[in-house]
Formats: sequence, structure tokens, C-alpha cells
Amino acid sequence: VVYKESVGTGTPTPITPEMERVKRNQEICSSVLYKENIGKATPTPVTPEMERVKRNQEIISSVLYKENVGKVTPTPITPEMERVKRNQEIISSVLYKENLGRATPTPLTPEMERVKRNQEHISSVVYKEGLGKATPTPVTPEMERVKRNQEHISSVLYKEHLAKGTPTPMTPEMERAKRNQENISSVLYSDSFRKQVQGKAAYVLDTPEMRRVRETQKNISTVKYHEEFEKSKGSFTPVVTDPITERVKKNMQDFSDISYRGIQRRVVEMERKRVDQDQETLTG
Repeated sequence: VVYKESVGTGTPTPITPEMERVKRNQEICSSVLYKENIGKATPTPVTPEMERVKRNQEIISSVLYKENVGKVTPTPITPEMERVKRNQEIISSVLYKENLGRATPTPLTPEMERVKRNQEHISSVVYKEGLGKATPTPVTPEMERVKRNQEHISSVLYKEHLAKGTPTPMTPEMERAKRNQENISSVLYSDSFRKQVQGKAAYVLDTPEMRRVRETQKNISTVKYHEEFEKSKGSFTPVVTDPITERVKKNMQDFSDISYRGIQRRVVEMERKRVDQDQETLTG
């Protein structure tokens, strides 16, 4: 009290980056000196009695802390407070990642995978149990616009942060593996198609609308056919008459006359009679 009374009014000075640096250096030096002054100690095992005393001390400390807490006035959480809180979390996350040292990677064993999946299931169940009732809000055009803008901004920032890659040549082995993968994919797709689609008919309901469309298509096709027939009716395609065409035409006419008049049948009968006469002449 006497010390504070003798202290006069001072002039507040802003905390500059240099002062922050000096303060951090002093803290680091104090930590180093503190660790240097610590001598060698003899480790003692933690007995059940020590565990009990430790728990009692924690309970007593918690009770005394709550008794000393007075009544407070709750204040609503404003958007500004939410923004400051998010900024603090982002800064803490960045500082935490900067202070991380090098770690030794450990392989993921099947047991670790199983435990991880169980933890995810438990977290999902606990999260859903803790959810209360929510009021659905309609998605307005303004919300859609903001969402698209955020996606565009995220895409642009993602592409800006991408580093330059080193192109690797396509070796024959890589080409072979690529073709094998395509063949395997094609075989699996064909098997799936044969099992699910091939040999199965697609059933479509025969509705009045579909019947009307089908009848309309038939009528349109009939009208077009008659139009083309009327246009081509009475017209002919001139053909040049050459000696070969004339000879073929004459042969076809002769064949038609023979078939129509029965000349072929009489020729066969005359030929048979002539053979019979020749046989009688030879035997007589």
C-alpha cells in the first residue's frame, strides 16, 4: 500500500514490436535459467495414497474456486465477439502448427484402423444425440449467389497455392499398366452390364399420351410417303439402249415366249421321240 501511494501518475506507452520481442526473450531466458538451477532429483513412485490425496486436493480446489466466484451479468454473444473468437482460433492454430517439431511417422496397422472407425462411429452417434431441434430455413437466391461466390473464391485460392510440379515422362511400363487398368475396367463394366441389363426388357407404360404420339407419327409417315409417291408418279428414268441391252432383252423375250406357248414341252417330246427312233433303228 505504501509503495503504491508513493507511485505517481505515469504516462502509458504503447507496446511496440520491439518490446514484445524483449519480453519473449526474457521469458525464454527465465525458463532456461530455471531449468539450469534444477538439480538432480530422485523419482518416487506414485502410490495409491498419493493418488487419493491428489484427487482430494483437486476437488477442494474446485469447490473453493466455485465459492469465490461471485454473481456475474451474462452478456449476449454479438457478431463482433464471434468474429474475434474465430480470429483467435485461427491464430492459435497457426501458432500451434509453427511450434510443431519433427515427428516420426508410424505405420497404420489394421488394429489402428479398426479403433479409428469405431471412434468415428461413436463420435457420429454422440453428435447426433446432442443435436437439438432446428428450424429449417429456405435457400434464397441471395444465399445461392453467396455460396457460388464462396466456391469460386475457394477454387481461385486453391489454385494460387498450388506449387509447380515436375512432369514425369510416360515410360513403356506406365503405358502398359494404364492399358491393363483400362482393360480391367472394361471387363468389369461388361460383366456388370451382362448381369444387370443384358437380356432384360425395359418396360414402358402404354399411356394414352404415348398412343396419341404413336398414331401421330404413323399419320405423318403416311402423308410423307404419299407425297413422295405423287411426286414420282408419271416420271421415268431414261436408259441408253446399247447392243448388249438389246441382246439381253431379246433373250428374255424368247424365254418368255417359250414358257408361255409351251414350245419347250414340245421340243422335249420331239427329242424323246427322236431318241426312241434311233434306238429302234439300231435294234432293227
